[in-house]
Amino acid sequence: MSGNLIIVTAPSGAGKSSLIASALRADPLLRLSISYTTRAPRPGEQNGREYNFVDDATFVAMLERAEFLESALVHGFRYGTSQKAIDEELGREHDLLLEIDWQGAQQVRTLYPAAVGVFILPPSIAELERRMRTRGQDSDETIRRRMAAARDEISHAPEFDYAIINKDFEEAQRDLLAIIRAARLGTARQLARHPELFTLGN
Repeated sequence: MSGNLIIVTAPSGAGKSSLIASALRADPLLRLSISYTTRAPRPGEQNGREYNFVDDATFVAMLERAEFLESALVHGFRYGTSQKAIDEELGREHDLLLEIDWQGAQQVRTLYPAAVGVFILPPSIAELERRMRTRGQDSDETIRRRMAAARDEISHAPEFDYAIINKDFEEAQRDLLAIIRAARLGTARQLARHPELFTLGN
């Protein structure tokens, strides 16, 4: 038996990273998959915590060695998920959160069809832009590009099993934790953990 793989996707500014961080603090059984990226760390980010930050040559070399479960080019930067790291965590029966975009989600679900897909939606496009500007990390041009990308990303939300509208952060956090808990209570998972309980009626 292995752990659950839970894919969490959202447009930039929808609050995905904050919700994931909150879920990790609230649930000690959760682990976070640390992706690789060629973008520079943002203020407060640390290598090996939010991402494994590498240069383009290192990323391409890993790609050529087929080390990535999925990879994508997003806003001009490369992102990828280590196949080995995913398999090791799931093999330890850890429930693993995978924070990737919709393209990566499609790639992962072809290999892990049992993965649970969660899409985080903003309450409105206007609120999404306000949040981006409030962060104060991006130029106007970057925000315009991210807003255009957000509209395309949101069009893929119906491909996911669950959709959380992040209007109220605490409610959205409860929703994400509820999805994670429900995944643990699936019959196949419970049967693998407690086979003796399923024979009580025999």
